[in-house]
Amino acid sequence: MATKIKSVFFCQSCGYESSKWMGQCPGCREWNTFVEEAAKPKTQQVKGLPTGSRNSGTYVPPKTLSEIVMNEEERYDTHIGELNRVLGGGLVKGSLILVGGDPGIGKSTILLQVAGNLSADTRSVLYISGEESLQQIKLRANRLGTFKDSLKFMCETNLSDIEDAITGMKPEVVVIDSIQTMYNENVSSAPGSVSQVRESTSVLLRIAKSMNISIFIVGHVTKEGQVAGPRVLEHMVDTVLYFEGDRHASYRVLRAVKNRFGSTNEIGVFEMQDKGLVEVTNPSEYMLEGRPENASGSVVTCSIEGTRPILIEVQALVCRTNFGFPRRQANGTDFNRVNLLAAVLEKRVGLQMGEYDAYVNLAGGMRIAEPSLDLGICLALISSFKNKPIADDVCAFGEVGLSGEVRSVSLGEARAMEAKKLGFKTLIVPKALEKKIRTSVSDLEIIGVSSVADAMKIL
Repeated sequence: MATKIKSVFFCQSCGYESSKWMGQCPGCREWNTFVEEAAKPKTQQVKGLPTGSRNSGTYVPPKTLSEIVMNEEERYDTHIGELNRVLGGGLVKGSLILVGGDPGIGKSTILLQVAGNLSADTRSVLYISGEESLQQIKLRANRLGTFKDSLKFMCETNLSDIEDAITGMKPEVVVIDSIQTMYNENVSSAPGSVSQVRESTSVLLRIAKSMNISIFIVGHVTKEGQVAGPRVLEHMVDTVLYFEGDRHASYRVLRAVKNRFGSTNEIGVFEMQDKGLVEVTNPSEYMLEGRPENASGSVVTCSIEGTRPILIEVQALVCRTNFGFPRRQANGTDFNRVNLLAAVLEKRVGLQMGEYDAYVNLAGGMRIAEPSLDLGICLALISSFKNKPIADDVCAFGEVGLSGEVRSVSLGEARAMEAKKLGFKTLIVPKALEKKIRTSVSDLEIIGVSSVADAMKIL
């Protein structure tokens, strides 16, 4: 009599495993995320032999700190400065990197550019695609430029064949596009399922670490913006990079969510052109292009992304509500933060925001949640409420508290220098930073404010 194939249930958000279906995941508390998959058969263990890697001959005994030999990390130059910045100085040898983003945003494009740049340095690169044919890849490659013969292409989804190709070629860098199309023959579920994504990534992780090969993995995202598959996928890799921005717009932002070899605060800004993704070396100037003149509800503020200051235009529109409940909408910043600042303006300054709708937008489609934008948002709301424009050469930044006070923010001098470089003449800053900025930056009018009411008097 044939034995019944047992099945288990996996959470698609966090990878939690259960023997039965549940409406809410105990791990991540998400609803209706469990899917049924066939259970992986257990391997037979020889009686009397211990488990682990001792039997495979790769067992390494524990060592003390004095016995561990440190080797300097070897990094590859991708010849893309913005990508090197996000990676922490270059591509680390033997690292596993996950690149996520919306469809059509440029994941495959930038990885093909990286593969071409590395091959130009006579490095051996293998580009494996499970979504495009070789002819389709060549069409895109012809648009991006010329490539050396050290770059090899392969269309395959079977991980066993991919592992054989990597073992035979022994490349220095491998690109997998995408992980949702790969499948492991030892897993019975369909490609793209939780089990397949997790097991396929595990195989690639072993290859990267055992053969000291840098591997890029492309991962599709869900409608919530997370990489499809369990979140355990992000824990397995060394670096997680996300592409942000509207795919219908020209600019792209590459952000590091996780990086074992560098900072997670850095971002890279690119512009999509006919020849691929081109670096934007001065994001502030790029983001302020097309700014309206003498328009109420518009003010420039400065945010810090890693070590780089970026000037952002904050736009606000305040109009009388037609209903008893005012509407609030935020694009590019935290919606709850806008509600909080509107309440602060009503309580501490006396603006009747409860009778008006308020819309806040960060021009250019940037998504920033740094508290230093608070003062800029407040000034934009006040300017729109009073229909009084703010001078075009004014830049403001600072955190606003619930009592209406304007608090200090980090790297005030760097923000001031960025504003000066782009031609701004007046800075509205927290009172605590006024003296420090005044002594370090010249030829700027520094106005220190201790509360939102003080900033309102300037208008």
